[in-house]
Parts: sequence; structure tokens; C-alpha cells
Amino acid sequence: MWMPVPAAPVAAAADAAPAVIAPVSLAIPEDPTVLIFGDSWTYGSAASLPTLGYAYVIGDRLGWNAIVDGVRGSGYLKPGLDGGSYGERIAALDPALDPDLIIVEGSINDRRLPADGYRAAVTAAWDQLAALYPNAAIVILGPAPQILPVEEATARIDADLSSLAAERGWWYISPIAEGWIDADNYAQVIDTGIGRDHPSTVGHQYLATRLAESLDAMTDGADGTQVAADAPAESDLTGP
Repeated sequence: MWMPVPAAPVAAAADAAPAVIAPVSLAIPEDPTVLIFGDSWTYGSAASLPTLGYAYVIGDRLGWNAIVDGVRGSGYLKPGLDGGSYGERIAALDPALDPDLIIVEGSINDRRLPADGYRAAVTAAWDQLAALYPNAAIVILGPAPQILPVEEATARIDADLSSLAAERGWWYISPIAEGWIDADNYAQVIDTGIGRDHPSTVGHQYLATRLAESLDAMTDGADGTQVAADAPAESDLTGP
């Protein structure tokens, strides 16, 4: 079992923002066990089958032993349709799972709730997750926009998660800041009809590609994180 070595915090002046800890490179072993935890996007909503969702696609593509735990409607504060809030669901995880990597996705589901208490709920959930699986590397995948322009509350959630991850030295992926979904590809990535503003099957494949690229950039010569050649790339998603 490998364990990431924490980096030293960057010194901060008095009354300045919290210290930022530079994340260490990921060293994902061969045949890793990867827990992908999140909301309806992780569940695979709006794909023609849930198992064609991004979490399953990236697991198959990269040869992971992927454990997908997605609950529709769930967030750090908001309980889901098929389970509780993130903290409640983390408390119910199997302690014997022992993942090498954990990806925590989302969630836009908290955007309708007051901001008060949000950062505390995130902190408590992440503390619990880190204590449960101390040997795992943890990557936070922030919310992606289900509509454009990005809602103000969704941008606030993205900023909070980015700040809190930086304080821990955890990698943070921001689909918003990186422009994963924009006016040019929105119609191909998001199903605005029966999918109720969730990724289409092609959209889930695209998200898996972008996630794999982000993880590859975090690794230090590790094998197994390259994007499959037939994965839909940005250039394959053209505007309407």
C-alpha cells in the first residue's frame, strides 16, 4: 500500500488567508482500487444506462477496480433520493474497502441551500473520509455546470471546495475554472430534455476523458492513466 507524503505548508502572514499546501504527485499502483463518490453525475444519470456514466467509463478505460457510489440529489448538506448527505454516506462506507485513490465529485445539489454551515459540513465529511481510509490519496472533483451561465451559488461552492482542498494539500479539479463545459459543447455534453440537465451518454464519455487527463497530469510517471485513443475529445464536441 502506498501513501502520499504530505508537503510542508506554505508560510502565511498573520491575518492572511489560510496556508496552502502543495499537493504531492499521485502514484497510482497497477490494478488500483478506486472509490468514486458523488451525486447523480457519479450515479450515471441521463446516460442510456447508469453504467455508461463517467465513473464507470473511466474505471473500465483505465483498468481500475472501481467502486462507484453515486446518489442522486445528494450533497454535503442535502440528503439524496436514495441515500443521505455526503457525511452520512461516508459514515456508512465499508472500513475494509481500503482504496488506493478516492475521487469525491460534486455537488451542485447544495446550491439551493444557505451557505451558512457549508464549509463546516465539507470539513467534517472530509475529516471522516481521511480518517476512514488514511492510506488513500484523495482528489476532489468540483461541480460542473448543468446550465450556462454558471449559477452564482455553484461558483461559490466551487470556490469553497477549492479553498478547503488547498488547505489540506489535496488535488482539486475545477470543471468550471477549466472550462470543461462551455457554449461550444454544451448541447453535446448536457441532455436538457429527458435527462433534466445531466450529461448525455456522450457527455459522460467526455467527462471521463477530461477527468483522466487531469489525473494523468497529477501523476509522476505512473502507468495506467493515459486516455484511451477512442475517447471523445474536446475537438469531437462541436456546437449546435
